[in-house]
Amino acid sequence: MDDNYIHKMIETDKEEGVFSRTICTRFPPEPNGYLHVGSLYAIHFSYFAAKKFDGNFNLRFDDTNPLKEDMEYVNAIIEDMKWMGWLDESRIYFGSDYSEFIYDCAVKLIKMGKAYVCDLGADELRETRGTLTESGENSPYRERSPEENLKLFEAMRAGKYENGEKTLRAKIDMTSSNLNMRDPVIYRIIHAEHYRTGDKWCIYPMYDFAHPLQDAYEGVTHSLCSIEFRNHRPLYDWVLEALSFEEPPRQREFGRMNMTGVVTSKRYLKELVAGKHVSGWDDPRMPTIKGLRRRGYTREAIGDFIRSLGVSKDQSTVDISMLDHCLRHDLKAKVKSVMAVLNPLKVVIENYPESELEWLKVEYNSENDLLGSRELPFGREIYIEADDFLEVPVKGFKRLTTGGEVRLKGAYFIKCHSVIKDEHGHIVELRCTYDPETKSGSGFNGRKVKGTIHWVHATENAAFETVLFERLFESDEIAKIKELSWDEKINPNSRNVLKTCFGELSLSTVMAEDKFQFMRHGYFSVDYNRSETGRVVFNRIVPLKSSY
Repeated sequence: MDDNYIHKMIETDKEEGVFSRTICTRFPPEPNGYLHVGSLYAIHFSYFAAKKFDGNFNLRFDDTNPLKEDMEYVNAIIEDMKWMGWLDESRIYFGSDYSEFIYDCAVKLIKMGKAYVCDLGADELRETRGTLTESGENSPYRERSPEENLKLFEAMRAGKYENGEKTLRAKIDMTSSNLNMRDPVIYRIIHAEHYRTGDKWCIYPMYDFAHPLQDAYEGVTHSLCSIEFRNHRPLYDWVLEALSFEEPPRQREFGRMNMTGVVTSKRYLKELVAGKHVSGWDDPRMPTIKGLRRRGYTREAIGDFIRSLGVSKDQSTVDISMLDHCLRHDLKAKVKSVMAVLNPLKVVIENYPESELEWLKVEYNSENDLLGSRELPFGREIYIEADDFLEVPVKGFKRLTTGGEVRLKGAYFIKCHSVIKDEHGHIVELRCTYDPETKSGSGFNGRKVKGTIHWVHATENAAFETVLFERLFESDEIAKIKELSWDEKINPNSRNVLKTCFGELSLSTVMAEDKFQFMRHGYFSVDYNRSETGRVVFNRIVPLKSSY
């Protein structure tokens, strides 16, 4: 996003002296939900446009609908933007703080004969608005005098009318080819407690009216919006021109970024949370910033993903799996690679001394010497992955088999001689021998094997639980099927808990959000919640390679 048409437009404005004030952009979320990964595209776009021109960036909460808003969402949005590093904490604003100013602007329009109180109900408003091919009809209340309109508007503010009984409309042009200019409603009545102003107000401005006024009040120069607001720009400009603002802010649009492989509809996300189909807004399967962070995505990977999307004037689409690619790239040389067994199978090395405990030095990351190395305990009994053994090998299988030999990472070659099974025929233990002449670093005494597997000591280890995630929905479209319940829509394999996992001893002292590469399994992060047993929980962020 270094150079794009929006930046060039701002540069031209600076060169031509369009604004005498500092360049200023804004992000205006409605506090009725948590930020998701799609939100970050718009935030990043506006934030870095301001920073490129040494300007200001405002976070302004569009809190003009008391029916949906809550301080919980305000705090969550602020926390997420701080975590991303895309926030100036001295420039956090609330649209509700401008209520008197916006009301005064409406009064000015009334006095100028550019706004009127209308008694039409919601259905009647829709019916008289017209269509894309047919003009709208003038309201029978359109020619009320400014004096009558002012008196009625003051009565609306005083709470003398019920919800929907009256509205304030801008008086523009019911024959306009742009439906947004056909005398749009700019104030409506809502008798409800506001999360910040209480019951002080019972009339609230519509977004299309509040938006340009809030921008002007704050000194915003460039109001950057996604393309669905393109047809709203004439109304934005009309409001500012009608009220004679000097150096009015300019609305400009950028292409909307759609994402496949993830559902970002705020309505759907709220239903999932309210219905307890997920554990909350921070469920690691959710596309919210809270969910991504809890799962283990880094701010650097998320930022790289957003920057990789570029800028378009039109709508474009990207698959969310690109975020996984950015995460792997970010963590590859940054985190320690450790051995962890998620589906343990016990191995007894019969020719290794029973009481001996040997310490083997193994580096943490071959791509980053600064991460150093550690010493791992090795002994007679170890665990390997159950998937790393096949009693009867199939073609291409290069790990341990009956009568076969593999290398234990950082240790020795072992060979399986016998298999112990339970009463149901399930393999519960392998009996093996090791070759002491094949210690890692010795050159293996000239011997070679086809496979190398990881392992952990059977008693000198860290026990934990692991959660493996897949996409919350198997397809993008399934969430939209009204006939299915959420329980039917959710991928049953989206969350798989492995309760008995073992890792290196170093994993016994981890902290929340610590990240590791588990050899051959992928990248994992420590959840800030422990399991019911009190054990540490590791969330798999992504496997080593894409599984989609």
